[in-house]
Amino acid sequence: MASGIFISFEGIDGAGKSTHIDGLAQTFRAQGKAVTLTREPGGTALAEKLRNLVLNDVMDAMTEALLVFAARRDHLQQVIEPALARGEVVLCDRFTDATFAYQGGGRGFDLEVLRYLEQLVQTVKLPQGAFVRQPDLTIWFDLAPDVAAQRLAGARLPDKFEAQPASFFALVRAGYQARFDASPQRFARVAAEQNRETVWQDVLASVKQRGWLI
Repeated sequence: MASGIFISFEGIDGAGKSTHIDGLAQTFRAQGKAVTLTREPGGTALAEKLRNLVLNDVMDAMTEALLVFAARRDHLQQVIEPALARGEVVLCDRFTDATFAYQGGGRGFDLEVLRYLEQLVQTVKLPQGAFVRQPDLTIWFDLAPDVAAQRLAGARLPDKFEAQPASFFALVRAGYQARFDASPQRFARVAAEQNRETVWQDVLASVKQRGWLI
């Protein structure tokens, strides 16, 4: 119902998705497409403030989820929907799958409440009808938590999620798996333990298969 393309990048911390989202943006631009490169939580001035709270302040899982969805609502209204309406390619570093993985899987928060918030926040009303906004493609960088931990070791001062033990990330990975199982047609699963060039070729292939790149 929009002329643009919405692609999200997902994976546990250390999976390497940020490296390839920049590369994909450059590839789309080289083929003459306008690209909006953004992230969650974040993407707007308000959402970035909420991101800082979510990543650093101590709070319970419900508070985290509510703040993330509040940031998402502003992000959708101010950035994502306008860009899609202009026919742009939107590349987003994480979206709702991350909330189900981190707050639902990692924190063990009620998945039914998350589904309610997803419907409430992501419903888009257009003249053609209403629908729940989801990415057209979600590229999931799947990586074992112990490998991710090795990659993150000493990289930078960790936020409160990056500082979690491997057992937490095992639950997060299971959360991603559940989202994949529920909507496999939306996902492209990439084995993120491969070398960087192989991962990049897998990313490109997943986009080309949908006819969005030459």
